[in-house]
Amino acid sequence: MAAQTGLGEPRGPWFISPELDPDGRARWDVPGSGRDPGRRSRHGRLLAALAVVALSSVSGAAAGGWVAGQDGHPGSNAASAAPVPAELVTAAEKTVPGVVSVMVGGASGSSATGSGFAIDDQQHIITNDHILSRGGGGPVTVEMPDGRQFTAEVVGREPSSDLAVLKVPASAGLSPLPLAKPNSTRVGEPVLAVGSPLGLAGTVTAGIVSALNRQVRLGSGRHTAVQTDASINPGNSGGPLVNARGEVVGVNTAIATIDGSGSIGIGFAIPIDQVQQTADTIIGRGG
Repeated sequence: MAAQTGLGEPRGPWFISPELDPDGRARWDVPGSGRDPGRRSRHGRLLAALAVVALSSVSGAAAGGWVAGQDGHPGSNAASAAPVPAELVTAAEKTVPGVVSVMVGGASGSSATGSGFAIDDQQHIITNDHILSRGGGGPVTVEMPDGRQFTAEVVGREPSSDLAVLKVPASAGLSPLPLAKPNSTRVGEPVLAVGSPLGLAGTVTAGIVSALNRQVRLGSGRHTAVQTDASINPGNSGGPLVNARGEVVGVNTAIATIDGSGSIGIGFAIPIDQVQQTADTIIGRGG
């Protein structure tokens, strides 16, 4: 199996293809795999080369801002790059103000950073549980898009779903992001991943929905995920994957890498219907 290295120290839960065992060897006990113990397909060899690392937790504080063209004119470099669809520009303008950086721990203990977004007008914020886990249960700080910082309350955690809910004071004034309707996401539709990769707050990357209902193994369990080729990297964890209407279709959680070399265009997000159900349960328990 390819070495699980790169992007500094790999952090967060591992993703392993359901067709592979933990050591990267093809599994013969997976129903419908179509594999014969005496034969290893080209597809199996490719999967065996993938070492996958979850997004999350780059140590240090989030920094930076949303990078924009210096002349403020979209498409001014059209000779070297294709024009950006107007609906994606609008979606980014709507989404960035609602996405925050999440910082956990620090000082002499463990620390981790990731992303999150408001899910309601009560200042509840969705993020990934593995960010909190990597931060060693330390204090959680949320940084707003305008640079203000608030100490966040951990309302509740659901490690089996890799989701957690935070809450910040009403003075934070975060506007909730609209959520896509269940089962409305389509393969091939354009999407944006928004978050704080490597501490660069407000970063937006574009791609498409590559697949739906992708069965992946995160931590100790399997989950159904939205697959995307939008570039996502450590620190994007917990941030939204949004469609061209600015609706959240999923929560960015993990990427596949080859030898830990960073994003290769295979990323995974928790579907928004699962996120909504889990968030409602956590908020119902914790207030």
